[in-house]
Amino acid sequence: MTSERLTSPRTRRTAALLLAATVGLTAAACGSSTKTASNGGSASAGSGGGKVTISIDCEPPTSQPVPRQQWVDDIAAFEKQNPNVTVKSIDTFPCETPALFTAALAGHTEPNVFYTYFTDKQQVLDSGQAADITQYVNTTSVPTLNDILPSVLDGQKSDGKLYGIPRSNYSMGMIINRNLFKQAGLNPDKPPTTWAEVATDAAAIQKLGGGISGYGDYSAGNNGGWHFVAEMDALGAPVVSSDGKTAAFNNAQGLAVLQNLHDLRFKDSAMGTTQLFKWGDLQKQMATGKLGMYIAAPDDITYMVQQLNAKYSDYGMGPIPGTDGPAKGTLAGGDDYMFNVKDTPDQIKAGVALVNFLKLTMGQGQFNYARAKSTNQAVGLPEPEFYSGASLQADNTLKAANATMPVNNYAPFIQAAVPGDLEPGNAQDIYKVLDTAMASTLTNTNANLQQLLKTAETQVNQVLANK
Repeated sequence: MTSERLTSPRTRRTAALLLAATVGLTAAACGSSTKTASNGGSASAGSGGGKVTISIDCEPPTSQPVPRQQWVDDIAAFEKQNPNVTVKSIDTFPCETPALFTAALAGHTEPNVFYTYFTDKQQVLDSGQAADITQYVNTTSVPTLNDILPSVLDGQKSDGKLYGIPRSNYSMGMIINRNLFKQAGLNPDKPPTTWAEVATDAAAIQKLGGGISGYGDYSAGNNGGWHFVAEMDALGAPVVSSDGKTAAFNNAQGLAVLQNLHDLRFKDSAMGTTQLFKWGDLQKQMATGKLGMYIAAPDDITYMVQQLNAKYSDYGMGPIPGTDGPAKGTLAGGDDYMFNVKDTPDQIKAGVALVNFLKLTMGQGQFNYARAKSTNQAVGLPEPEFYSGASLQADNTLKAANATMPVNNYAPFIQAAVPGDLEPGNAQDIYKVLDTAMASTLTNTNANLQQLLKTAETQVNQVLANK
């Protein structure tokens, strides 16, 4: 996604979204502010009455005054509920910077409760800096625990032990420009669900002329490789072996991904002539009415509205397409909070209560949709996507009651309920290799797609062998 993050396209996209002043509770990672805050979900956060101090990063910066004040208010509310706990917030933009994050792990200077991306887990575990929080997380300390999707919670575990609590997550679908769909005689309430339908709809939109492209995809900035993996997920195919040691994409599914894109570009003439797009390029095209559809996560829409002067009503979402219907899987990712291995039991208890209040309690923190609506923030996107059961119903009800956008536009995406697949280990290195295959596929009409896969397979195997 954007160029700020060098370990995962999704994280780069998130970093770009952080530039929007009303995007929500984001920012902060390594520098510390003197601001003291708190929040809580349990009167027992901390010990049996003993005083405890914890530090937590990802406090919104002062450049985002509304989210910053909301964070401060939430921390104050937590401390009021838990008078034995003092919270010290850390404010550095963005929430995680790769070099600083790695340096903090190496220097053992991360806060008591620290922000990470899902794909950071192994790095943190290898550094020995993550506390095992298994015994502290249960339906008493985290009441919604049983409603967190197993696929999300399992991603926080290693060898059966829990090391993190999810903060937010996403999965990918097809964002469409509803206006262009209408102009092309297509039904915007029925986005394409197969790649054959994508080709038909994209060709119809391309015929509108005026520099409009029917479909767009990435092939630069490691974003091309990221989308290759997403499109492999849609076919139900992993890109690495189950043990993570060898490439697994030089096969019929990998060829189908490249052939599909090559056909869209050169056979169907549905992708325009300009290629080598990185994160940010397709968003600009979409926001200016020059692109019919592309694969992305829901918060791309917020980025386009808040940074590119687009309108929520202009966009809709469907599932990522599959071969014969909605995809078998879709790339998913997100972020979480982990706990410093040096934390005392009381600090872990207080930290769990704090994260529960900020990130997992309906009507509070990130789920305080009434407050978000009153301050003109985005309400109604199908994110985060880590709940099921009663918690999901409660979330949907609160969103609908406070929506600041036409939530029905996302119904096809939500109803498809395509299961999410987490990014592979060593994701960024893999994406970099696959960028070349994507670029050649989309720029060379005579590209040897099988050879591109073979070359990429050799290179990815070298990457994995060196890890």
